[in-house]
Amino acid sequence: MFALRDCPEQPGYDTKLRSFDYQSNILLKTMFSHVVIFWTKPEIPGAADALIAGAETYLRPIPGVATFHVGRMVNSHRDVVDQTYQVALNLQFENKQQQDDYQVHPSHLDFVEKAFKPNCAGVVVYDFE
Repeated sequence: MFALRDCPEQPGYDTKLRSFDYQSNILLKTMFSHVVIFWTKPEIPGAADALIAGAETYLRPIPGVATFHVGRMVNSHRDVVDQTYQVALNLQFENKQQQDDYQVHPSHLDFVEKAFKPNCAGVVVYDFE
């Protein structure tokens, strides 16, 4: 996907809210992405499985989550690919407000207490539009 400002002028479209998919020639709404990289506690052998199960249980059903993807790190022969983490979570929302609402949702708070804190040694979050 490319930002609308990188494609031919499209009269009537708000360039801050849209992007252009050149393969399908369709203007798309910009989404808010929330990417979380987790390092699990090495002393807990099932920590990655518990974290993934917790995300499925507590995070997937939260209203406003447009796309949900959780999984394990994939090995790569490429040096540029970080292979130090164990689990990643990739969520998309229609806008930042929905992500803000997600952060204070009781199920998210349950995930933090019941799945994240017991199983994770570290985390990095990337949010972007």
